[in-house]
Amino acid sequence: MLPMHLGESRSERKTPENMPSLRQLEFAFQTVAASLWHAPRFAQQSAYKASVLEAKARQLLRSLGAKRIATELRVEWNSRLKTAAGRADYRQKLISLNPKLVEHPAEIDRTLRHELAHILAQFRQKSRRQIAPHGPEWQQACQDLGIADEKRCHTLPFPPRRYTPRFIYRCPNCRRDFPRVRKVRCTVACLACCRAHNCGEFDIRFRLKLLTV
Repeated sequence: MLPMHLGESRSERKTPENMPSLRQLEFAFQTVAASLWHAPRFAQQSAYKASVLEAKARQLLRSLGAKRIATELRVEWNSRLKTAAGRADYRQKLISLNPKLVEHPAEIDRTLRHELAHILAQFRQKSRRQIAPHGPEWQQACQDLGIADEKRCHTLPFPPRRYTPRFIYRCPNCRRDFPRVRKVRCTVACLACCRAHNCGEFDIRFRLKLLTV
């Protein structure tokens, strides 16, 4: 693996508080609530039952000519979802919804349709080519599902998820620290020092040293 600079630009990963979560088929919250999952309360609200939402999603697919996939589709509530309102898995024909949505009932139907649009868009792609998660095919599916103005992310008023850095790397020259949530898997160097002392080229003298594990 080629060595990398670490300090800024494309070669620098985001700091923990700004670190994004990039998952292709997830309908990402911009923020996350504290744990709100309560199974008995959910069970009492029939409109939120997975079987009811599943029947609705299947009916939507059938109305759009996707009868074959409608028979395979499943919908579940998944308390393991932390930073996403929902997730669509085309291979499993599965839509997972975040239980935190119960605090925002109006978002449940929209999230279901958002994730269903991922399934429908990929189903319409006759070849095995993967389509862009929120590309034109998905946008068309959203329109067909009645959410033509759909955005990639919600703006629900939840506090942001915090990441605690477990690893601290330090430049042996300028002594700058680089906190990271995950361990760096390749050789990295301080970009600022490489620019100042080696015309921006990688220099082993400025290789970052791991301080904590």
